[in-house]
Amino acid sequence: MSKLVIATRKSRLALWQAEHVKERLEALHAGLQVELLPLSTRGDEVLDRSLEKVGGKGLFVKELENAIAAGRADLAVHSMKDVPADLPPGFVLAAITSREDPRDAFVSSRYESFDAMPPGAVVGTSSLRRAAQISERYPSFEIKLLRGNVETRLAKLDRGEYHAIVLAVAGLVRLGLQQRIRSRLGIDQSLPAPGQGALGIECLAERDDVQERLRLLADPDTAACVRAERAVSRALGGSCTIPLAAYAVMEAGTLKLEALVASPDGRRILRAQSQGKDAEAVGAAAARALKEQGAEAILALLK
Repeated sequence: MSKLVIATRKSRLALWQAEHVKERLEALHAGLQVELLPLSTRGDEVLDRSLEKVGGKGLFVKELENAIAAGRADLAVHSMKDVPADLPPGFVLAAITSREDPRDAFVSSRYESFDAMPPGAVVGTSSLRRAAQISERYPSFEIKLLRGNVETRLAKLDRGEYHAIVLAVAGLVRLGLQQRIRSRLGIDQSLPAPGQGALGIECLAERDDVQERLRLLADPDTAACVRAERAVSRALGGSCTIPLAAYAVMEAGTLKLEALVASPDGRRILRAQSQGKDAEAVGAAAARALKEQGAEAILALLK
């Protein structure tokens, strides 16, 4: 195998991520040629509605998976926070790379922090998870839908449509836009989405040749943390309609996980912690703890 084709979304961030994987693969495997196949996805095209109303975050990966299934591409590079908890039959996450900063970023042209903003300030986000955690601390703020790629979101902020917006630190750093970050929100302020900051590489389960090429790109600690986080999501329904957060770290061989489920308005937020050696078990334990506190009643209201 002397050539690989990477399916990728067309946004500048997605292309950066795919190019990053391309460069690493070509550096690791002498003589390997890697090409990009940029594709438009339904998630990129529908920008006037929240994701949960148009089919969920799987809209960002379906067209890429179709290209792989059809033989037009060998693999796809995803932001792990955009990957549904369950992959379609026949697909596998062959590698999860080392994580960039997983935190959320406070971005504003006028204010240094949430605390500096007046009551009634408009905050832009497309994430129910972010909206719930902001509303818990700042119930007077107006949370307004914000869709589009990173540049589009920043342009809307700059036009004055929002007092502030919240974006992933990782995306801004990867695009060289870290100067737009006014502050990085602490894990205690805004618990990240499962997989935030990590890249995942998907291919067909039957493609052992592709998986062998990808093996050296995998980061075992990041992969274990992300598997634990995704296990929480899977146990609670795995949908972006859920205001759910989960973040794990590896300390001396032990996974330590924090997770939460919230009502969209932030009036009720349930939190749980778990730890252990096995990623799936750690995630499942946190999900059970959330269910014991009443998570299923919150989730039922969202259906």
